[in-house]
Amino acid sequence: MKFIYSDSLDGVDPTFNFLKESGSPERQPYWDDLLPHELLGYAPYDGVLVSKATVGDHRIKGSYTIGQARRFELVGARKFLRLDEPEFKNIEIFGDCGAFSYVKEDEPPFTPEEMAEFYAECKFTHGCSVDHIIFDFDDKLSGMSGGTAEAKRRFEITLENADIFLRANRAIGSSVVPMGAIQGWSPDSMAEAARCLVGQGYKYLALGGMAPLNSSQIQKSLEAVRSKIPSWIKLHVLGFAKADEIQYFKGYGIESFDTTSPLLRSFKDATKNYYLPTGDGKLEYYTAIRIPQALENPRLKKFVKMGVFKAEDLVKLEADALSSLRQYDAGIRPLSSTLEPIIAYNAAFVDGELYNGGTLSPKMQDLKDKYIKTLSHRPWDRCSCKACTGAGVEVMMFRGNTRNKSRGFHNIGVYAQHLNDLELRPKAIPVADTTPPATAKERQQSFDFTPF
Repeated sequence: MKFIYSDSLDGVDPTFNFLKESGSPERQPYWDDLLPHELLGYAPYDGVLVSKATVGDHRIKGSYTIGQARRFELVGARKFLRLDEPEFKNIEIFGDCGAFSYVKEDEPPFTPEEMAEFYAECKFTHGCSVDHIIFDFDDKLSGMSGGTAEAKRRFEITLENADIFLRANRAIGSSVVPMGAIQGWSPDSMAEAARCLVGQGYKYLALGGMAPLNSSQIQKSLEAVRSKIPSWIKLHVLGFAKADEIQYFKGYGIESFDTTSPLLRSFKDATKNYYLPTGDGKLEYYTAIRIPQALENPRLKKFVKMGVFKAEDLVKLEADALSSLRQYDAGIRPLSSTLEPIIAYNAAFVDGELYNGGTLSPKMQDLKDKYIKTLSHRPWDRCSCKACTGAGVEVMMFRGNTRNKSRGFHNIGVYAQHLNDLELRPKAIPVADTTPPATAKERQQSFDFTPF
């Protein structure tokens, strides 16, 4: 399977100073920040997916600024994403419409003809037809039974748009590989959509609406689709949110899938924030140490306004937690005393009260247990990727974009290695060495936190 990274222009500020909590005042995020393949020094993915809705236009506000959107269309996706160097020539550029962004609209805001031109002009290698998401999914239905009137209307819109898109793509002589988007309210309705798309002439299909489904529902959908199409038809899974369970999808003939899960887990998951390979085809997960910025965290600011805490007390708790963790990393503080100020600060924003050494709440006790695992295992010292060697223990802090996304980029690299270990990649793409870095001890002793 090809691992396609779903991009939202996430970057890491290479000028950020962790001790001063600031970067260069002259920083221009798009031009100065490092994308995953730039920070890691290699591309851990087989391709990148960019949604039209992410780029945005006058109809949908995307993640790009107006200037970035114009540059994207002017220079093309590959150059815009800084994948135009020779070592990245085999990285594929996928595109879709970003149907989740217009799910509440009666009709997709983009026409098939417009999307065919967008993909061609921006030099994508692959482009999906215009779909309209169907959320009413029931894996117990058979044939074309069930499905609301709205689901069936969206089903027809998606198929009609696919037919027009394929014709438009051919008419302009585009070199973009067309991908027919599948939508349905059940596995069998998705299979019927796939059968129709193959009949239209598609050789590459993309299953949409998968993000909310569980693994069993996705597997049933893949099985149903595969039963209705030739084995040589390629399949892509759009927005594959079950990336950690990829080993269970090996037998379904998936050509490619896109996901941002390894990145998002770094700052959205409650516990699984940092990945490491176990060596036996599995992933080990670690919980990042929560040390939010006292004067910027919304929850803490709310407590201050309510009179629960004084701002100066929170600032001191924050400073003590940061100092203890950094001293632990440098080898000059034991684990037991390192935990005390961290737990004290965590209790403030988790429980909303000052901790004075008494019994912890169940939630805090669970968090403490996970912190003990993270700190005792020291995973940041067991990885030699540039995200970890550049940030050191800072990469384990759940605190601000630079730390969180550095951890996310590390996760992307480890996930790529995981796919290689499972022999699910089409080729052995180089990934970061996860053996302990030779300079780890020196970094601890020098107490050097110079970023990257």
